[in-house]
Amino acid sequence: MESFSNFEMIHFLLIFSSYLLIPTSSQSHSHQPHNHVAFFIFGDSLLDPGNNNYINATTLNQANFTPYGETFFKYPTGRFSNGRLIPDFICPGDHEFTYGANFASGGAGSLDEINQGMVVNLNTQLRYFKKVEKQLRQQLGDEESKKLLLDSVYFISIGSNDYISPLFRNYSMFYSHKQYVDMVMGNLTVVIEEIYQKGGRKFGFLNMGPLGCLPAMEAIKLQQGSSDECLEEATVLVKLHNTVLPDVLQGLESKLKGFKYSIFDFYTTAKERMDNPSKYGFKEAKIACCGSGPYRSLYSCGGMRGTTEYELCSNVNEYFFFDPFHPTERAYQQLAELIWSGTHNVIKPYNLKQLFEHSEEEIPCNQFEHLPYTLNN
Repeated sequence: MESFSNFEMIHFLLIFSSYLLIPTSSQSHSHQPHNHVAFFIFGDSLLDPGNNNYINATTLNQANFTPYGETFFKYPTGRFSNGRLIPDFICPGDHEFTYGANFASGGAGSLDEINQGMVVNLNTQLRYFKKVEKQLRQQLGDEESKKLLLDSVYFISIGSNDYISPLFRNYSMFYSHKQYVDMVMGNLTVVIEEIYQKGGRKFGFLNMGPLGCLPAMEAIKLQQGSSDECLEEATVLVKLHNTVLPDVLQGLESKLKGFKYSIFDFYTTAKERMDNPSKYGFKEAKIACCGSGPYRSLYSCGGMRGTTEYELCSNVNEYFFFDPFHPTERAYQQLAELIWSGTHNVIKPYNLKQLFEHSEEEIPCNQFEHLPYTLNN
């Protein structure tokens, strides 16, 4: 019998001790998924709850030091934010991994070469999932484990490191933009199909956010002498990725029986807040709360990444970005609300709530609920 090491069982199969918080008014309410549907999470720092604390990562790919985590948890958990991330507002508070597991790793890419040896790449995350699937069969039996995996929701955010890491490491691109995006999508497609073979049917995805407009990109633009609002090299890849992703998923839907998916328009929702911050309760959405240099664009937050000095804003709730790459808890809460029960203009063909509630019957595409944004401090 294949067994997990303590490292694998305790940390990569980390189950959230957060509540399922999807605010509908000035107060938050917990939502239990229909029939305790399991939630399996794959991806990068947008979803990593602290898995990188337990691997041989550099501090560039870790956030287990102050001021990370201090707003909500009052200590650094390893989450790349001042508090909670998207899954913390969605995932139920259970400690049995029959209710899901989070494999996400900050710095991970779809391609194995991205931050190789310093993160848990997507293929390795898949390998850990397969170990979970095997243990579920041993513990629950074939029939019950099969039903659990069929009903589970699989949530994936991957690709951003594939597109921005080469920019910061001055890698020469030996492929056309289309070839490179196809490589990223090709690896992702293989992982989706492998999860499908193990029983996965319901998948949620984030498309690429406006990577070229991150505060971190100001450092590159200054080096290039560019006055553009966003870094064109990154934006071209992002827009191409966001065009290819729905085509790939529609293709999988047509060939894989029972395959259902949801795409959240991270690009548009984030860019809307960056361009109109006051509309969404922010005062600043171009400058990071924590960092150094112009726009606090240098990745120095916490003073543990080669630069000891850094600036920290006085009121993090006023900011969309916590550090030059990652949103604040308040921003993540707004995104989570839309992912959970947003309308088809931001998430389609289903929202995540519909995927959680779906079992056998079809989900009518016109039955979306809108969860209005509420100003909660």
